Amino acid sequence: MRALLVSIVLASSIAVADAQRGGPPGPQLPRVAAPIDLTGYWAPLITEDWRYRVVTPPPGDYTSVPMSPAARKIAASWDPARDEAAGEQCRGYGVGGVMRLPGRLRISWQDDRTLKIETEAGSQVRTLAFAGGTAAPTPGSDWQGVSRASWDRLEGPMGAGAIFGGGGFGAGRATGGSLKVVTTGMKPGYLRKNGVPYSADAVITEYFDRFDLDGGDVLLVVATETVDPMYLSQPYWTSTHFKKQANATGWNPTACSAR
Repeated sequence: MRALLVSIVLASSIAVADAQRGGPPGPQLPRVAAPIDLTGYWAPLITEDWRYRVVTPPPGDYTSVPMSPAARKIAASWDPARDEAAGEQCRGYGVGGVMRLPGRLRISWQDDRTLKIETEAGSQVRTLAFAGGTAAPTPGSDWQGVSRASWDRLEGPMGAGAIFGGGGFGAGRATGGSLKVVTTGMKPGYLRKNGVPYSADAVITEYFDRFDLDGGDVLLVVATETVDPMYLSQPYWTSTHFKKQANATGWNPTACSAR
C-alpha cells in the first residue's frame, strides 16, 4: 500500500510539472509534419492517353471510361456552344478533369494547414484543407469542390523514401508517404472535355507521390479514383505524371474553353 501511494504521488507530481511547463507537445502542423515536399512548379509529362489530354477528344470517343447508360446519353448530346451560352465553359476544368489537362501546376502552402494548387489550364485554384485548415467553399458552389487532405504515411524500411529516395522534407521524413486528398461537393463537370460527365455526388480520391530520380529529376505522380454511382458503372482510375521545374519559366494561366 505504501508503495502504491508513493507511485500515485510521483505520477501526480510529474503531471503537475508537465502542466507547469505547458505539457507535452501537441500534434505537429501539417506543413511541419510533411513527409514529402510538393511545392513548386510542375510540368505535365504526357506519355500516354495523349489523344484525350492534349486536344479535346472527338464526340463519342469514351474509350476506357466505365460509363453508365445515363452518362452515355448525356455525352451523346454534348454541345460546347450550349455550355458557352450557359456560362459553363469550365465544365471540363473541374476537379474531375483539370489535373488531366495539358497545363502546369503551381503548388504552395496557403497557410500551415492548407495546400493550394493553381492550374494553368482554366486558371483554376484548388485548396486542400488538412484538419483545422482554411474553410473550403460551400458544397456545390465551386468547380473544385471541397477537398480534405491528410498525410498517408508508409511505415517501415520499405516506405517510399527507402525505395525511391523521397522524404527529407519535414518531421517524419524517415518513413516517406503520400498526400491523400478526398474531394466531394463539387459542381457537376466533365471527366473529359467531350462531355463525359461526373455528378455532384461523385467522390474523388487522389494520392500525390513524389519521386526523386538519379540525375536530379523530380517527378510527381497523381493516382486518382473517381467513384460516381450515377455516371460510372465502376470506379475509374487514372495516373497522371508531372516533372518539377526549377522556376516559373513558361507559367501562363489560360481561361477555360469549352472546345
